[in-house]
Amino acid sequence: MKRSFLCITFILAAMASFASGTKDKAQITVGILNGPSAIPCAHLMETEDMNFKTFAAANQLLPKLINGEVDIGFLPPNVAAKAYTANKGSIVCIGVSGLGMLSLITKDKNISTVADLEGKIIAVAGSGATPEYITRYILQKNNVNATLDFSIPNNEIAAALISGKVDYAIVPEPFATVACTKDTSVRRALNIQSEFEKVGGSASYPMTLIVARKEFVQQHPSLVKTFLSAYQKSFNWTQANQEQAGLAVERIGLGLTAALAQKAIPYANFTYKTPSQAKQSIESLLSLFLQFAPESIGAALPTDGFYFK
Repeated sequence: MKRSFLCITFILAAMASFASGTKDKAQITVGILNGPSAIPCAHLMETEDMNFKTFAAANQLLPKLINGEVDIGFLPPNVAAKAYTANKGSIVCIGVSGLGMLSLITKDKNISTVADLEGKIIAVAGSGATPEYITRYILQKNNVNATLDFSIPNNEIAAALISGKVDYAIVPEPFATVACTKDTSVRRALNIQSEFEKVGGSASYPMTLIVARKEFVQQHPSLVKTFLSAYQKSFNWTQANQEQAGLAVERIGLGLTAALAQKAIPYANFTYKTPSQAKQSIESLLSLFLQFAPESIGAALPTDGFYFK
């Protein structure tokens, strides 16, 4: 009897040991936004056995995250924060993939400081988003009165500047690269990140967060860590192999040509930061949204539960 008991105990221990060493075989579904934020994902999409879905805009990706069709995705900070608050914490931040990459572009050679924008009309890509509120904050802190124009679609601003329809524009990548490439008289007159830092902001404010469904994170923490490790490797590869990364972006069809993606990478400010590393800068940015448009982030800063540990 004693021998049988020992045998059963050994079998149960062996089964437990086997179970603990078994890999989580659930499939990850990752939502990718076409455009510049997708550039570091191209290598990931070609080398990792995951289910990738591409979306034209955040408002198309977000519902798929909420209803469980997508497990991990990429969203602007304000969209992610509002989704967290509005959906009872169902979306959490698991990393930061992109930092500020805004430039004031113009043909005007007389623009070298924010003060030079007094009385000017500035086309801004991103109504109700980070570009608008960063710009408003910088102008406010410099006591500069300028008019922000949101009438031109983001993807048409570069052409509008080149044609003379507008004289000044604040745009993210790759729009600045497009304008400067097509017309050499267009230049990056102001680095918005530097100007934001001058007035007390963080030069490393986030533009793109990596988010995940809270339920997925709780059920498959090892898969989340596997994805983040793979993303970090893909990010590092992209930085070291910019020409090949551009080719991968075009090959997969992420909305950019190889040449444009390659030229944009040095200015795109890609990164990989954990939520704990980025929490302060995320909250600093979201505080601007609270100041100018509280409803855009759900009227409050997200709680600590927003930040995956």
